[in-house]
Formats: sequence, structure tokens, C-alpha cells
Amino acid sequence: MAQRRVVLFDVDGTLIDTGGAGGRSWSYAFREAFGVDGDIRRFSEVGMTDPVVARETFEGTMGREPTTDEVIRLMMRYVLRLPVEVQESPGYRVMPGVHDLLERLVDADTLLGLVTGNIEGAAHIKISRARLGRFFLFGGYGSDSSVRSDLTKAAIARAEALSGHTLDPAEVIVVGDTPRDIEAAHGAGTIAVGVATGEYSVDHLREAGAEHVLRSFADDAFPLVD
Repeated sequence: MAQRRVVLFDVDGTLIDTGGAGGRSWSYAFREAFGVDGDIRRFSEVGMTDPVVARETFEGTMGREPTTDEVIRLMMRYVLRLPVEVQESPGYRVMPGVHDLLERLVDADTLLGLVTGNIEGAAHIKISRARLGRFFLFGGYGSDSSVRSDLTKAAIARAEALSGHTLDPAEVIVVGDTPRDIEAAHGAGTIAVGVATGEYSVDHLREAGAEHVLRSFADDAFPLVD
């Protein structure tokens, strides 16, 4: 493969696992805002953006669509609670090989960004415990759009603003652990790398159309640096 100089990483299941901190923070937010228990596992799926998770879980829990003010109230309480849950989560972990890979990519003069369904504040809270924020200069977030491919396009636009050059999406690598990540990468015209560190297997990610599939960053050669 030719050298690539922009790599975008998903967060949950790809870089880190919060050990359920996100779900507990959503439950707290529902109790604080509306006095009910809201379980995102019942009404949302892996890979959805945070605003969609909020709306789908609200509708499933409350039996009606939320107003704009209700969504904002819910997400604000979620983000306020998230640092506590992340810091105290006994199941929090960094995925194998992540630190080493990111350091090697930096040494290779790669521009690193995030592309995640998390709203921007939540994404940085989740990676802060592992001190991963220092590797990422920009990103595309669930707060940019509810359409995953648009998040990737937003991240590429920010990379262009940072670098001062127009980028060919076909030269950008997007790394994620779900079929939604693969679909979003292709929707933006980028190269999809699947990593089977989340809920989906190597076979699932390959069937989703990823150009490259890794078992983990520790065991397999990453396309750009090896």
C-alpha cells in the first residue's frame, strides 16, 4: 500500500472500553432529568451517534418523541456525569496495542483524528483517563451530525484546515470496530480498517466490506506502518 498520512479512529470498542461508564451515565441522566430509568441497551445499537441514542432511548422509555429542550437537558446531564463514571469504572481498559500503534503513527508523521458517534465532549472524556487525547488534533463527532458518513467528512474537512491542503478521501484510513464504522468510512469514500476488539468478529467486519481487518492492534500489522 502507498503511504497514508491521515488516520481516523473510532473510540468505543476501538481505542478503549469504558466498562459500561457510558450506559451508567445515560441512566443517571434520565433519572436526574425525568425521574425514570433509561436503559440505552434496550433501545439503541452499537455504532449509533449520541443524539440518536438519546432520542431513541427517550422515545422507547417515555413513549413519545422528545422536544429539543428535553434532548439538550438529557445530553448535558449525561456529559456532566460521564467523568465520574469513567474515572471510577473498574472495567475501563485501553485496547491492546493502542499506545504503541499511536506512537508509531506519530513517528511516521501521520495526522491523527477521531471519528466517533460520541458528542465531542463525551469522546474526550472517555479517552482522557488513558491519556490518549494528546495523540488527536481534530475529529468528527456525533455533535456534528446524526449521519455517520457525515462525521467522517467533517473530520476530513478539519484535517484539511489543519494541513492547509485538500485531501483525497481515498487516501484517508478510517479505523473502527463495527459494521456501521465500515459503512460510514465507505460513505465518505475512505479506506476502512476493521478491528475485532469490540462486539464484532473478524468475519463480521470482513463481510461488512472492510479493506483490511485486524484481530487487534497488538497482534496484526497496521496498513500504514508495517
